[in-house]
Amino acid sequence: MSRQLKITFMVLMTMALAFGFFHHFIPKEQLNFERLHIFLFNLCSGGTLLLYYTEDKKNLSRTARTFFVLSICFALFSFLEWYLPTLIIPLILGVLVERVRLVHFGSIFPKDLFSSREDVARKFHQAALLCLSLALFISSFVIFNEIYAKWFYLEKLKLDTFFLGFSFPVSLISMSVIFSLMKKHEVEVTIHIKEALFWTINLGVIVFFLFILAKWFVPQVMIATTLFLAVTLVLYLYYHQGIRLQQKTFLTSGIFFLLITSITGIIYILWAFSADYDPQQTQPLLRLHAFTALYGWNLSGLAVISRHADFPIRLHSQKVIILHWLTVLILCPLGYFVPLAALAAVIAYAFLLQTLLFNSGPADSRLVTIEDEVLAAAEKK
Repeated sequence: MSRQLKITFMVLMTMALAFGFFHHFIPKEQLNFERLHIFLFNLCSGGTLLLYYTEDKKNLSRTARTFFVLSICFALFSFLEWYLPTLIIPLILGVLVERVRLVHFGSIFPKDLFSSREDVARKFHQAALLCLSLALFISSFVIFNEIYAKWFYLEKLKLDTFFLGFSFPVSLISMSVIFSLMKKHEVEVTIHIKEALFWTINLGVIVFFLFILAKWFVPQVMIATTLFLAVTLVLYLYYHQGIRLQQKTFLTSGIFFLLITSITGIIYILWAFSADYDPQQTQPLLRLHAFTALYGWNLSGLAVISRHADFPIRLHSQKVIILHWLTVLILCPLGYFVPLAALAAVIAYAFLLQTLLFNSGPADSRLVTIEDEVLAAAEKK
């Protein structure tokens, strides 16, 4: 990735976080910056990096550049509530994603997802692209129904709820990287476990979203708990089978962020359906949940795929991981309520991004040797 492109993503991701604190300066009743806060990170940065990683080129291709520009337009028009262009842009973006998926996976219908011979890492990768394109197509329909047609009304089926729709592809590509860095020589039972995890995570999130729309309490708790157990099993597999490369410690840290996201999600569901539920009282929990999902787990995956051609680098540094946790678990949630903490969060986050995107070493020589041996073995195969 070129230096100019790194600077672009660093600025965009920093702006994404900063917009999450703009309610300190401009009341939400006047301008709600939540859409910019979410879409600039998940869709603009995450979606573009997904295409960049899939195409595996030094710089963004023409398709990826077009996606990047149009996704920013979509975020801005959504923020300004100019809904006519937001009906058209997601359709174009979805077609661009599908074009990339078709080139790299060779089939309009994702038949490889149902093949036991297909590697689970590649399944997660294709699922990430498919999920992104579907989320874009559906978002256009949701806008049309909510603003113009008004065919039906569901409280949760709004453009603002596409936090999940645009976040899930980033989560899936992170899973793809994690499973690709596990040892390939394995017993048959492990292969079946990985396959089961793929379907549990993918179908689980989809079904969970449907239960949210239906406001069904018990099924939400059951699916959320199942997803928590699935993530715990992913952590166990990655700890024992993960190849000891530069990325492992940082990705392991990311999985712990995902576990916290799962736990806070379960707690929120239980709280939301309780008799003494007060939306204002749940705000600290919701903010912790959102920040750990976006800037904890998702950032861990995006950092690795954005630097996938640069390894070995010192991405497993203990100081980097401590700064990441301090920023996401303390400064960001506190910053939502305290302006000075918000400023500290943005500064710390910008420094973290600068380290993740530009740090080039020196790497641990032992890990470099191991990585070279693994790559050499892969080339022989």
